[in-house]
Amino acid sequence: MVERLSAEARKQALKGLNGWTEISGGDAIGRAFNFKDFNEAFGFMSRVALVAEKNDHHPEWRNVYKTVDVTLSTHDAGGVTGLDIELAKIMNAIAGQLGVA
Repeated sequence: MVERLSAEARKQALKGLNGWTEISGGDAIGRAFNFKDFNEAFGFMSRVALVAEKNDHHPEWRNVYKTVDVTLSTHDAGGVTGLDIELAKIMNAIAGQLGVA
């Protein structure tokens, strides 16, 4: 089992994650991605889904038209872990490839 990040480690990790913020008192991190259109948003979700499945670490997310709202937390650890930080970095990189900062 992975360990939950301390408040300080979480804070430091978030400094390097453009657009991500703390949610629910440290139990999760979140970000909204806004794309050009639905097709681009769905493509982003498809790319992330492949990585998430490979890593066996899945996001909570919601898609409405061109917006994808994401919440990351490791439920087994009761909060944010290194797995969440890594997935957030991957999501930012994929979004960057699509022209979303």
